[in-house]
Amino acid sequence: MQTIQQSDGRRYEAAIFDLDGTLLDTLDDLTASVNAAVEPFPIPPYTREQVCSFVGNGIRNLMRRAVPGGEENPGFEQAFRRFKEHYGEHCMDCTKPYPGILQMLRELKEMGCRIGIVSNKADFAVKKLQASYFQGLVDTAAGEKEGVRRKPAPDTVFQALKELGVEKERAVYIGDSDVDIHTARNAGMDCICVTWGFREESFLRGQGAGLLASSAGELLNLIKSGGKYI
Repeated sequence: MQTIQQSDGRRYEAAIFDLDGTLLDTLDDLTASVNAAVEPFPIPPYTREQVCSFVGNGIRNLMRRAVPGGEENPGFEQAFRRFKEHYGEHCMDCTKPYPGILQMLRELKEMGCRIGIVSNKADFAVKKLQASYFQGLVDTAAGEKEGVRRKPAPDTVFQALKELGVEKERAVYIGDSDVDIHTARNAGMDCICVTWGFREESFLRGQGAGLLASSAGELLNLIKSGGKYI
């Protein structure tokens, strides 16, 4: 396997990516599904910006923030089911890869880098999106499942690395949020944050982000150079 030279002499053999806000712009479809789920409640529709502030810790937490009163609301479980049903049918209506993402993944694959996706999105949606947008480019993809701790716990990252056959010391984690920063830290992995996603650069820096990429090309260079700006 051809690998990617890291700045300290180690080598990256795998890149683990977050999905929403990192590889895919999913916010319009998430907003539509949230508003379909809360439609029976006497509240105005949420904006894209409001839903953006809700995401990052799984779909149940997303709905806790969207439903008035959260889980204490008697209609919460019905709203949660409506969200899952609507999103399952409409998760690809407006969703698209961010600019340059597909080419970046192709180049990583050509270099021999193994690629995984680990998300707090529901597992059924992760697999559907992976198959639709990244067929042949991603080696393993996993979302939130019952009985498995979601990010920032490192469990799903470790499972992805096991499936890829790569040690964490030879991998890098890429995401767009504070959850991703803490996930990488909890996994003991190198981390690169992207600034085109759901959280602003100033917020990411405040959460302890070190390496930041503002484009897919810059991200590719950071991965290729082992976390060194070139």
